[in-house]
Amino acid sequence: MNEAYKQALMARDEGEIPVGAVIVANRQIIARAHNLTERLNDPTAHAEMLAITAASHHFGTKYLNDCTLYVTLEPCGMCAGALYWAQLGKLVYAAADEKRGFTAINPGMIHPKTEIIRGTLQEESSALVSDFFRQLRDK
Repeated sequence: MNEAYKQALMARDEGEIPVGAVIVANRQIIARAHNLTERLNDPTAHAEMLAITAASHHFGTKYLNDCTLYVTLEPCGMCAGALYWAQLGKLVYAAADEKRGFTAINPGMIHPKTEIIRGTLQEESSALVSDFFRQLRDK
């Protein structure tokens, strides 16, 4: 999760919503990403989506059932749908997203075989997002 947090810091420094993600397989990071929606003018360029694409290219398959995604913010519905289709093995997320997170929309959006772990590095990740939006409001 520390590596995902570093990605979130990179996103923040680039003016993006500070969300970072890494995908791990066989105890090695195979994909790193952070939000790029502003830079790419692409509403689908979430950290999770970019990491899924990179991991799929790494393995040459659309299935990530032997992988773990570490992400600093609970995936939204779009990202949860992509994780479902990728059949992700494990999802570990830091901060809950009570407005746009998949658990607020439909907790069953994640594949039933995906193990979910919540709250790792929660305080730091939550503060990073809160501070980012507070600074935007203050401008």
